[in-house]
Amino acid sequence: MTVRICLWSGPRNISTATMRSFEARGDCAVWDEPYYGYYLTATGLPHPGRAETLAAWPTDPAVIAEACAGPAPGGEAEFFQKHMCQHMLPDLDLSWTAHCRHLFLIRDPAEVAASFNATMNSVTPDDLGAVRQLSLYDEIAEITGRGDWPVIEGRDVLADPEGMLRAACAALDIVFTPAMLSWPAGRRETDGPWAEHWYSRVEASTGFTAPREVPHPPPPDLEGIVETCRPAYLALRERKLKTA
Repeated sequence: MTVRICLWSGPRNISTATMRSFEARGDCAVWDEPYYGYYLTATGLPHPGRAETLAAWPTDPAVIAEACAGPAPGGEAEFFQKHMCQHMLPDLDLSWTAHCRHLFLIRDPAEVAASFNATMNSVTPDDLGAVRQLSLYDEIAEITGRGDWPVIEGRDVLADPEGMLRAACAALDIVFTPAMLSWPAGRRETDGPWAEHWYSRVEASTGFTAPREVPHPPPPDLEGIVETCRPAYLALRERKLKTA
């Protein structure tokens, strides 16, 4: 029986490093941002790598949902899916999530806004995904009948990778393995077509590194956007896992 694990994150977090960590388990297939092609088609946004993504990634949400609820590629025992909350537009059918286990990854919206804006030169509350992340938590809780899906914060994982991953694995009812703490540097065939635009740091990594100061302070004109997202972030932060 396939164990399907959905990571729900906003952008500019450690979601790709977390995908690396699960892929390093050795019995876990991964899918990088299944709904990105759909999102780009539905919104028309000119993101970096748009053409390559639309050429390679599925865009029909029904097809994506069926695959997310299906067997792991390659017949692996586990199927890790890295989902970006902002990709999950409000009209999507989420009934497939009943067949998965769920892990929510959060980051302070001020840090997300600064990092996203540094790359895209613009940012909206929807881009940050925090408000949608909270609504997804509530929707998935109702669909699955479980209201305590684990929440982890990127900085906590970086500060204590083993402790936080052990806690997350326990909450997901899977076995932690030390293999999750390191991986070879470089790009993966499992990375999305947008990797060359966004993944330079994770491609150079071989494991989780200590948290660092945010290199891009948010411009003052983003304060309203950050404050729009902050209540949702704080609501999820109240549910964070703690290490033993």
